[in-house]
Amino acid sequence: MEGKIIYSRKNGGTEYIYYRDVTRAYPVHTHASHHTFGIISGGAVCIVRNGEKKTYHTGEHFYIPPDTPHAIEPVNNTAYSMVTICVSVNDRLNREDGEEHYIMRLKKRILEAPENAFLIKDMARTINVSPYHMIRQFKAVCGLTPHQFQIQCRVRRAQKLLEEGKSVTEAAYAAGFCDQSHFDRCFQRIVRLTPGEYKIYTENAAF
Repeated sequence: MEGKIIYSRKNGGTEYIYYRDVTRAYPVHTHASHHTFGIISGGAVCIVRNGEKKTYHTGEHFYIPPDTPHAIEPVNNTAYSMVTICVSVNDRLNREDGEEHYIMRLKKRILEAPENAFLIKDMARTINVSPYHMIRQFKAVCGLTPHQFQIQCRVRRAQKLLEEGKSVTEAAYAAGFCDQSHFDRCFQRIVRLTPGEYKIYTENAAF
C-alpha cells in the first residue's frame, strides 16, 4: 500500500484522518452535517469546489462546510501529507420553511437509516411535486442526488460497523448492500480503500 492513512473517531461525532505520503485522489463527495478542517503537513493538495481548483501547500489549511461537493487531488501526482478533522454539527435538519423543509426531512431519514429503501416518486407524490423537481432541489441543498447521498451514507455506515469489529460481509449487508461486489466498488470509490484495507487501518489506528 502507498503511504499511510490513519482513521480515528472520537466521541462518536469527530473524525480525525491522517494522511502520510499518499497520492490518493478522491472523487466528488460531501460530508453531511460535518464541518471539515484540514492542514497540509507535506507536499500540496488540490481541492476542487464548484468547478474551481485551489492548491494548498505545506503549512496552509482549508475549510469545507457541510453538504459542499468537493474533490481532492494530488498535485502533479506527487505525494502529500495532511490531517483532516470532521466535526459533527446539527445543521439545518430541524428547519421547516417551504421547499427546504421536505428536502431536509428526506436528508434526515436517509442519514438515520441509509440501509432502508427510499422511493423518490412516492415521497414526491405525497407533496405534489415531480420526482425530477425533488431530485433537483435535494442536490441544490445537499450537494448530491438522493441516490448518490444514500450510497455515500451507506458507505459511512459500513465504515462505522467495520470500526466496531464487524466483518466485511456483516458490514455490507447491515449497511444495505445486497451485493458484495457492489459494496466493494462503492466503498473503494468513496474511501479509496477496500473494506478489508479500511478494517486493517482502523484496527491499527494510533496517533
